[in-house]
Amino acid sequence: MKTLVLVEHEGGAIKDATLATVTAASQLGEVHLLVAGSGVGGVAEAATKIAGAAKVHVADSAHLEHQLAEDVAPVAVALMASHDAFLASSTTTGKNVAPRVAALLDVMQISDILSVDGDDIFTRPIYAGNAIATVRSKDAKKVITVRGTAFEKAAASGGSGTIEPADAGAASGKAEFVGAELSKSERPELTSAKVIVSGGRAFGSSDQFHALLDPLADKLGAAVGASRAAVDAGYAPNDYQVGQTGKIVAPGVYIAIGISGAIQHLAGMKDSKVIIAINKDEEAPIFQVADLGLVGDLFKIVPELTDKL
Repeated sequence: MKTLVLVEHEGGAIKDATLATVTAASQLGEVHLLVAGSGVGGVAEAATKIAGAAKVHVADSAHLEHQLAEDVAPVAVALMASHDAFLASSTTTGKNVAPRVAALLDVMQISDILSVDGDDIFTRPIYAGNAIATVRSKDAKKVITVRGTAFEKAAASGGSGTIEPADAGAASGKAEFVGAELSKSERPELTSAKVIVSGGRAFGSSDQFHALLDPLADKLGAAVGASRAAVDAGYAPNDYQVGQTGKIVAPGVYIAIGISGAIQHLAGMKDSKVIIAINKDEEAPIFQVADLGLVGDLFKIVPELTDKL
């Protein structure tokens, strides 16, 4: 079985989520990678070094500069003539490209897999992760998105893949890149951070959210996350959101402060190795999944914790 993995890259660097997707693909068979973009020679070279990758298909064209899903999907579909499965990470990019590939191939997509149990058997979460479904696909071509936290990351070095140019096609004309508003931070990115400090609506305002959480995160070298309630209230930007409708994370340490533990939030962080909860409500659902819990006023506890670090 030949698999094709979409390589996610930004600023010339391959994203960690791709490495986990490569691991999943290797459990299905021979792994080929797709690098799409403009001036992506360096990314392609880096991709050849990923352990387990046999071949790197490179679609390099000016109209792929911003990797619009409308333009990338047809490239993947053309390559699927010689591949059995297309895999992408369950990220914003992967969730944008994969459904289009599935539609063009006229197959059902298998979303957010947690394990590969056979060539056509996979497990995936349902009901916000409260149940795990085992699914079997009868489609000749598989289109799959992979939950990165469920698979070990493939080594970024040690591989010896070969580069093969791919037909980049032409611009679809269905969409055009207008602009991007990117948030920049010296802190680690949420999905790859080893420590995450998250805040909820209990902080009361954006000013208090950042005044209390940012110093703590800086001392811990942590990323800052937020519950959906905090994001909806305007305390934090959308890319901070952890949960079923946000980012799925599994850091070594997850500190949930002022977060009650709604099922939507738990679905995005309950795979964390150690969960620490701080909440004034001792009956809060977050304590049911926490390894360590502290009941008290976050406005007193967080500054004290920060001072003692």
